[in-house]
Amino acid sequence: MLQIYARRADRFCLREISNPAIEQAIAPALWYDLLSPTPEEVADVEAALRISIPTREEMEDIELSARLYQEDGAEFMTMTALTNLDGDEPMKMPVTFILTGPTLVTVRHADAKPFVTFCNRALRGNGHSYETGEDVMLGVIEAVIDRMADVLERLGNEIDGISREVFRSKKGSSTKKTRDLEALIEQLGRKGDFLSGVRESLVSISRLVAYHAAVESPARRPSKDIRQLVKLVQRDAASLGDHAAFLSGKINFLLDATLGLINLEQNQIIKIFTVASVVFLPPTLVASAYGMNFELMPELQWRFGYPYAVGLMIISALMPFLYFKRRGWV
Repeated sequence: MLQIYARRADRFCLREISNPAIEQAIAPALWYDLLSPTPEEVADVEAALRISIPTREEMEDIELSARLYQEDGAEFMTMTALTNLDGDEPMKMPVTFILTGPTLVTVRHADAKPFVTFCNRALRGNGHSYETGEDVMLGVIEAVIDRMADVLERLGNEIDGISREVFRSKKGSSTKKTRDLEALIEQLGRKGDFLSGVRESLVSISRLVAYHAAVESPARRPSKDIRQLVKLVQRDAASLGDHAAFLSGKINFLLDATLGLINLEQNQIIKIFTVASVVFLPPTLVASAYGMNFELMPELQWRFGYPYAVGLMIISALMPFLYFKRRGWV
């Protein structure tokens, strides 16, 4: 799908699509938004702007030189965005920004909420004048960062909830406690994967903005407002990256703590079996001694031999138990 945006009567508006090449010659468009484009739409935009739009495979390359470069007088910048941020399994999506003169081209193969949010806000007129494609690109990136901030805030609250579950006092059997902790480990694993995707996206945004700020072009004369917006976007991306790193460290701490609690529960069970085996070892020794079939054993003919043996086994069992209890081992 191809959508073309332009300025009309000093307002940001959606232009009806006829022929991009003819329209670009008459009145240059401000923004070409290619969403899962067809080959015909890509060819039309390439003919209108005389650029070569990267394919999806080229957009997914991880080399920095394949993501940030200049070609035919245009800047090609690709970042990693995330979709399905309201669920537990976000999907990575490469987004390419192409700045050629005053025109911006965006190429993406999945819809993302920040693009919808930015378009609705810009079409309503939010007090900001989008005069160039650079303005639009920074506005879209700012919307992406705002979305990331909301996601990190939600993740932080969810991680705090998991933290309370990990360290709260639980009543019940050891098996139930272990199962609860194992479920929390699964939740932490999902949050960790989610957070790693957010951090990757924020790093790609920081690199993109830093590259754009460092590009020197005779045709590009950024205004003071643009320079301030670039610095603001860089600062916001860096601060969110620091917050994401903090949340990542908290997840690692909770994983270690949860595994430690599971080990404690398992050690408690092993300790019970160990104490039980030690407690019953002396009575077993007494029973084995009096279970031997020798003729000359005085207690066998003794009237109180059986009560004596039973009492001896009870005493031999109580003595190690009381000793362990005194030492605080049980």
